[in-house]
Amino acid sequence: MKIFINDIPVNIIPPEKTRSTHEYDHIYETSELGFDISKITGDTLIKHASIDHIKSYLTHLKQNKYKKLEEVTFIVDQYDEVKKKLKAMFTIVIAAGGLVEKGDDVLLIYRLKKWDLPKGKLEKHESIKEGAIREVEEECNIKVKLEEKIGNTWHTYKRNGKNILKKTIWYRMACIDDQNMKPQEEEDIEAIQWMDQKELKQAFYNTYPSIRHVFKKYYKLQKKRENQSL
Repeated sequence: MKIFINDIPVNIIPPEKTRSTHEYDHIYETSELGFDISKITGDTLIKHASIDHIKSYLTHLKQNKYKKLEEVTFIVDQYDEVKKKLKAMFTIVIAAGGLVEKGDDVLLIYRLKKWDLPKGKLEKHESIKEGAIREVEEECNIKVKLEEKIGNTWHTYKRNGKNILKKTIWYRMACIDDQNMKPQEEEDIEAIQWMDQKELKQAFYNTYPSIRHVFKKYYKLQKKRENQSL
């Protein structure tokens, strides 16, 4: 499970999902850190984290800016139990969106001074796939065809005194018609742009870590499809 808090990726994983320890900048036991995360930097791995440790760490991350922290991974021994307790701390909101292709180009929107992907919360009685298509078509005024699922992202925020955990399900989509493409201004979208790989690389300097994560999964899907076609 990967949650983005103040744009910092937070991974919560069982022991068997751990990457090679050589890939981390720092590795700690919770006994070394206690409940103090102020000194962690870079890409950090924390072993044997309990639900109480994670609650404390998430609170610190929400309340403070850790400019030197790139990503933190918590290994939990009782993964299913911890994940269940963690979700119980929040009101869960489900959203869906898409990464739209047209030839070799992909579609990005410019919202709140950042490059983003079209997405939004599901309406009542709406399926995830229906919501994903509707949000993309409404925000960009285009017609799309749904392809395969790319993956999920999780975000936390506070609204009306409630702690929200938003799960967004992402799909690859194909553009059917973009003749009337325009930004949905009431959703704070200022611009829409088809981008090639060179333009995308530039846009990645001004986007969210979660969007880069979606593209990382998207490129893995591309590579998988290419390998299957050989």
